[in-house]
Parts: sequence; structure tokens; C-alpha cells
Amino acid sequence: MKKFETFSGIAAPMPLVNIDTDMIIPKVFLKSIERTGFGKNLFDEMRYNRDGTEIPDFVLNKSQYRDAQILIAGDNFGCGSSREHAPWALDDFGIKVIVSTSFADIFFNNSFKNGMLPIVLPQEQVDVLMADAEKGANARMTVDLEAQEITTSDGDVIKFEVDAFKKHCLLNGLDDIGLTMEKEASIDAYEATAGAERPWV
Repeated sequence: MKKFETFSGIAAPMPLVNIDTDMIIPKVFLKSIERTGFGKNLFDEMRYNRDGTEIPDFVLNKSQYRDAQILIAGDNFGCGSSREHAPWALDDFGIKVIVSTSFADIFFNNSFKNGMLPIVLPQEQVDVLMADAEKGANARMTVDLEAQEITTSDGDVIKFEVDAFKKHCLLNGLDDIGLTMEKEASIDAYEATAGAERPWV
């Protein structure tokens, strides 16, 4: 997993509330356990007509937001079923930061495990970021995980909270496997001792 430190990108405004995981990646596309290839179907039913043509009014189809890497979302983002494909699709599209007033717990934790940063803020601060995002591609935001700050295109700074352990994992690029490998020396020592004590195993 790539390290997440300071990040600057285009923010797309998506004020819809209760965006569930089936809206993020419809169940018809859950045919692989690979983490890649889902970005093209992110928000599929909102992005495309039945004939496959783009819906021009959808925010990520607009020219100024096609390369968005930050999503300013409505309340209760990621609710619904617990599919891990939802953060996979967002990450594969290029989204690295999601800001909302609240997230579903499983989606929230899965996002961290897939290298994304979900940020919970009060409604009034989300409103500030939503208004900034609506300015288009020239309104780039900067997210500093170490300092726990979001800087708007106008230079306003908004502080955010993040769990210390999850912050450590993102800053160091550690997923569950990476965390285990941090203990590699201890695991090897245990295996050597266990093997000597129980050679029949």
C-alpha cells in the first residue's frame, strides 16, 4: 500500500445523502476478487445510460471533475452491504480522500485498509468544502495527514480528527499484511523455537 502523507487534488462535490455500496459499485460487477478494474463502473447507474453512454449531468462525467481525487459527500456515505469492492472501485477510479459528516462503519474501516482517507467533519465544515469543490478543477484542496489539516483553494484550514493507529498505517503504507510483516523477526523466532520444541508438527 502506498504511503499517504500530504496530498493535493481536485475535489468533486457529491451532496447526495445515504449513498450506499450498491450505488458505489452495483452488485452486477462483483465478479472478481482482484482490487483493480472496478473504477470504470464506479457509480455506474448514475454515470451511464442503459446504452452505455455517459449521463452528462453526473459530477464525475463533467470535464472539470474527471480527474477528481477528493470526494465531498453527503451524510451516511458507504451505507448498505459490507462489500469491499466499494472502496476498491473508488480507489481504482483515483479517489484518495472522502469527506462526509458520517460513514457506515464497515465502509469507513475498509477505506483505511485500502489506502484511502475518510474524514468526518461537522456539517458546517463540509458545507465550506462543498462550496469550494463546486468551483471546479482550479479549486484544488490539500490534505495533510500528518498535521490533520485540509486547506481549501482559498487558503482556509480545517482541522480533522483521525484514529492514531489508522493514521500510522496510512502514513507508513501498512495494510493488514504489512502490519504482520512488521513482526517478521518475532514470527521467525517463534517458528524456529516451536519447530525445535515440537519437531513432529
